[in-house]
Amino acid sequence: MKRIVLFLVTNLAVLLVLTIVAHLLGLDTYLAERGGSLEGLLVWAALFGFGGAFVSLAMSKMQAKMFMGVRVIGQSPDPTEQWLVSVVEHHARTVGVGMPEVGIFDSPEPNAFATGASRNSALVAVSTGLLQRMNRQEIEAVLGHEMTHVANGDMVTLTLIQGVVNTFVLFLARVVGNIIDRAVFRSDDGRGFASYLTFYALQIVFGLLATPIVMWFSRQREFRADRGGAQLAGTPNMIAALEDLKRVHQPLPSRQFAAFGIADGAVASGLRRLFMSHPPLDERIAALRALGTH
Repeated sequence: MKRIVLFLVTNLAVLLVLTIVAHLLGLDTYLAERGGSLEGLLVWAALFGFGGAFVSLAMSKMQAKMFMGVRVIGQSPDPTEQWLVSVVEHHARTVGVGMPEVGIFDSPEPNAFATGASRNSALVAVSTGLLQRMNRQEIEAVLGHEMTHVANGDMVTLTLIQGVVNTFVLFLARVVGNIIDRAVFRSDDGRGFASYLTFYALQIVFGLLATPIVMWFSRQREFRADRGGAQLAGTPNMIAALEDLKRVHQPLPSRQFAAFGIADGAVASGLRRLFMSHPPLDERIAALRALGTH
């Protein structure tokens, strides 16, 4: 959950900064007027939309280390840390990716995440709470889940989807902003000062409204990552890890950053479900049980 939230927040911030700088330099007007058509505006939107998404991706590992306090394990004498590195190394060889950085961050909640700009330049981190709570078989399954994210290139695919979303957010924000400027503020060309203020406000609003698209993709990838964790460490161990997380959070808290995106029946329904980055644990456990055990 935190990995996705950090990416989305950074993406929105980068997108705003890029468009403001482009406006100050006159670059957005130049690109939008190339050809004098909506096609030219769409090219401008795609350039900045995908640019914002890929800048966010490039910053993902640095952000994780900075904002979540991830300490990368080096040549540690600690046997638990050595074991963590060896498990990730084994999983990396099995799924055919480069060895990622392995880190630990301080948090009482059992949690883990993977991030990075490519399959061969990733970071996998676990919380101190996860190390204290779970047994080694369950931790191997969680690490398998995260390494499946890496092997599937989920962060890159998420970036491409976010780039498409950004493109249409910028395009619609500009078009609607111009219409409002002409209709309300009587601007001749739809590019008055009020148009730019409206554009930036609409960019945030449309960005939030488009978030469920990215969240839907994220939920589907979680099911795939669960299957990968089951293949790498055994279905019973993957199920046990998810059930352990469920026990930790019963009664379920209202915290947004519940580990692995835990949500109860009320949260999992209606509008709130649209903004969940992870499916409810019951659904994930049921999907694994349907696979059978091995």
